[in-house]
Amino acid sequence: MATGFFWDERCFWHSGGDYALTLPVGDYVQPLAAGGLPESPETKRRLKNLLDVSGLAAELEMRSAAPATRGDLERVHPAAYLDRFKAMSDAGGGELGLRTPFGKGGYEAAALSAGLAKEALRAVLAGELQNAYALSRPPGHHCLPDWPNGFCLLANIAIAIEAARAAGMVGRVAVVDWDVHHGNGTEAIFYDRDDVLTVSLHQARNYPLDSGDAGDRGTGAGLGFNLNVPLPPGAGHQAYLEAMRRIVLPALDRFAPEVIVVACGYDAAAFDPLSRMMASAETFREMTRQVMGAAEKLCGGRLVLVHEGGYSEAYVPFCGHAVLEQLSGSAIHVPDPMAETLRARQPDSRFDGFVTGLIGEMAENLADMPASG
Repeated sequence: MATGFFWDERCFWHSGGDYALTLPVGDYVQPLAAGGLPESPETKRRLKNLLDVSGLAAELEMRSAAPATRGDLERVHPAAYLDRFKAMSDAGGGELGLRTPFGKGGYEAAALSAGLAKEALRAVLAGELQNAYALSRPPGHHCLPDWPNGFCLLANIAIAIEAARAAGMVGRVAVVDWDVHHGNGTEAIFYDRDDVLTVSLHQARNYPLDSGDAGDRGTGAGLGFNLNVPLPPGAGHQAYLEAMRRIVLPALDRFAPEVIVVACGYDAAAFDPLSRMMASAETFREMTRQVMGAAEKLCGGRLVLVHEGGYSEAYVPFCGHAVLEQLSGSAIHVPDPMAETLRARQPDSRFDGFVTGLIGEMAENLADMPASG
């Protein structure tokens, strides 16, 4: 079976407000030459362009999807929130939460973004595809049920999971989030449930500032089914692979999901303007290899990656291409032009040893998750 790639040009047309990085323009904050939020269409469009130029796109099952329906959205988001969002979108746009500006048609763009994730998950669960990648934009993993934040207007992955569950297609789902920012929205939506395992690897105290602690484990029936792995700034290739090996993969083994969904952000890469981590394209390739191995072992290879953050227009395409090379098993290879530089810049053995020790402590503390939901 093929690897699916779900995308739509209309998602690239989603627009943000007048920001300089994450600072609203005004008072003493000057506009940038290329203004707006760092969550621009170019990182995603340039990834799609690179797939076309390399020839890898021709080996993927390229699809679009219908927007998520109002019924799909209401399984996660209150009707009152959706009504406010739609009305503001129809009136020309605005901002409902924190750093989530949108223009006219923003509601439709967000519903389409969620629809791409929904259809990617459906197609994999239906056996039409072995695995899939959804180039969703705007992203979703920060969005709470009634409060958007961090560029995220709808909770794409949660919407996809709830649609699949409503259709009777899946029971237990694991969400692995390697975006550099804590997946606080996905965590909040499933925090009291034992049928969805949520695992977030992120830079400690990046965004949001007040969430993502390793001690936040869920509540009620969900106690033990939420895992946070906050890594210190500067953590690089080996730290990410070690965290996957010692924490994420054992958690997946214990939970035994029927499908794995990855919140696939590339903002842990060394050139990202919104993080201070040292991951490379090879890091994302190897994490994809690791999670593919887990999917093959646990759930027949069923794996869906949903695009989240990543704000280096020059470098994100190489990270994404490496992931899709691995995901599809393609022989096409696009070399990382910064590979040698990033290998030289990786943390030295002393810092790696320190981070490995932190990961070991977290692994011991997080190893008490119940066996299954």
